[in-house]
Amino acid sequence: MEKIKETKLPKIYIADATEDNLLIDYFKNNSNFDFIGASFDGEQVVEAVKKEKPDVLVMEVMLSSLDGFAVMEKLRDLKEEMPKVFFVSNLSHSGFVTKAIQMGASYFMVKPVSPENLENRIYEVFNNGRHNSESKQLDEKISNIFISIGIPAHIKGYQFLREAVKLAVEEPEIIGSITKKLYPTIAERFETSSSKVERGMRHAIEVAWNRGKIENINNIFGLKIYNRNEKPTNGELIALIADKMIMDG
Repeated sequence: MEKIKETKLPKIYIADATEDNLLIDYFKNNSNFDFIGASFDGEQVVEAVKKEKPDVLVMEVMLSSLDGFAVMEKLRDLKEEMPKVFFVSNLSHSGFVTKAIQMGASYFMVKPVSPENLENRIYEVFNNGRHNSESKQLDEKISNIFISIGIPAHIKGYQFLREAVKLAVEEPEIIGSITKKLYPTIAERFETSSSKVERGMRHAIEVAWNRGKIENINNIFGLKIYNRNEKPTNGELIALIADKMIMDG
């Protein structure tokens, strides 16, 4: 497992202090991080972050006194010292995902989340610069398209498809190796199997088509590509959205 490329241990704060919180226990005992505290109170989170200046803030949307979005608003004045925010929440509405990305969060993960999977996402953000403005814009564009065509954020297929589009933007030729390379890559990131990735994506597309928002995707691409009786394959939809992302810069 690749570690964060820093000389000091990254400081992590968790805003979700329940008694049986596995994330808190995991990062308290993780030698790759400097665990500096946890709280379920939004005001306390703001004070702790401004005082301790963590590198990573793992946060639930629903907190007492202030919710996670209000916490981010109050931390905006930190600018360069703003921690990288990872929302890990029971709330899965697509609007929350979009808002989190628009406000500058590095990642939004729906519970239950394995601590190991979260750690991997943190490594990716630190090592690959996924927190930069271009990546945030890409996340936002992909999320907006998914929401428009009716793919709900709370299902696994949403996350699988989002990762697939990012991979296809970064490495367009991967679409030619969807079963040999794309599915296995995503499966490794989410600690699951290639078959579950394929099924999850297919289910997400079926949900979207059953919601009857086919015209939305035709409007997005400016062409009448699909009708209600013909669904794209996983690879077709990924390639279509990735091509639009590339063409839009």
